[in-house]
Amino acid sequence: MASLELVGVVKRFDATTVIQGVDLRVEDGEFVVFVGPSGCGKSTLLRMISGLEAVTEGELRIDGRRVNDVSAAERGLAMVFQSYALYPHMTVYQNMAFGLENIRTPRSKIETKVRAAAALLHLDALLHRRPTQLSGGQRQRVAIGRAIVREPTVFLFDEPLSNLDAELRVQMRTEITALHQRLKTTMIYVTHDQVEAMTMADKIVVLRGGRVEQIGAPLALYNLPRNRFVAGFIGSPRMNFLSVQVAGVGPDGVRIASDASAMNAAAPLPVRGDAAVGRRATLGIRPEHIHLRRASTGEVGLTARIESLEQLGATSFLYCVLSTGEKLTVQMAGQVESRRGEAVVVSFPADRAHLFDETDDGLAFERLHPRATGRAG
Repeated sequence: MASLELVGVVKRFDATTVIQGVDLRVEDGEFVVFVGPSGCGKSTLLRMISGLEAVTEGELRIDGRRVNDVSAAERGLAMVFQSYALYPHMTVYQNMAFGLENIRTPRSKIETKVRAAAALLHLDALLHRRPTQLSGGQRQRVAIGRAIVREPTVFLFDEPLSNLDAELRVQMRTEITALHQRLKTTMIYVTHDQVEAMTMADKIVVLRGGRVEQIGAPLALYNLPRNRFVAGFIGSPRMNFLSVQVAGVGPDGVRIASDASAMNAAAPLPVRGDAAVGRRATLGIRPEHIHLRRASTGEVGLTARIESLEQLGATSFLYCVLSTGEKLTVQMAGQVESRRGEAVVVSFPADRAHLFDETDDGLAFERLHPRATGRAG
């Protein structure tokens, strides 16, 4: 196992800077997920850690040792790719043993390591098969097994589940998480899927445009996003955003007003910050915190019209529109009797709302009473 540290890491391709001064520490045995939209630099950052891309500026350290000029083969890391990268003419056993044979590992030791990894990944009965005879999930397990036999200090995963169907993705998420708990090895995992990040990570690194937007435990990012980008990226369905105006400031928080008709914002939002009266801001509220009922004490209420709805049995989603044209998604447990085109009154607790700077330059408003910020269970 190993710790990993990035200090002011920059990557340029000619005149284009794709990684812009990243500082990050990954603790020994930690499961860290890089997440962000396509093109944000997460795979490039992983390739720099692996040694497949050179660092333009800054330092990359493994267990405190600077490894900028150390080759990929000598860093003691193992990478699992999206494409599996298996040799089609080799059996599962041969694919897993290939790397060890290249470094002239004794045959008896290869046998022991491959058999142990196969047992760990439930591949015992498949060692004689070739990749074309395997399912997508089995191929991915072989790719992971090939990494395990090398006994790396750090595992690197580059979107390993993106080629799998939805059911297999859920299964493999569980298997990789369980593998981490058994091996207790440092793992860094890249994905664009925030559900994978929330369910697998000890710590999430949210990237945008080659910069780190926020680092923290899954629930810390969910409950206390630093800015509108993180708030909108973490969580599914995504957070609702409404344009509001600061109407008043007091010791109990910030009162808001909205252009939306029939908005009752008497309850203050328990936040503090640069809240000059008249200033425009963005209110954020998650779909599961909105209820079909009139606002009571401590809540904010408004009227909306249902444009469409999805009833999934255990959960219902109402897609609404306000008089301003702003969209509002409501997530409700169970089944509802509402209909398309119906006018509804909705409300949400003021202490569940977030208030962001209108330009998204940063978090202008901080919660007075932060909620739990631990790891997702």
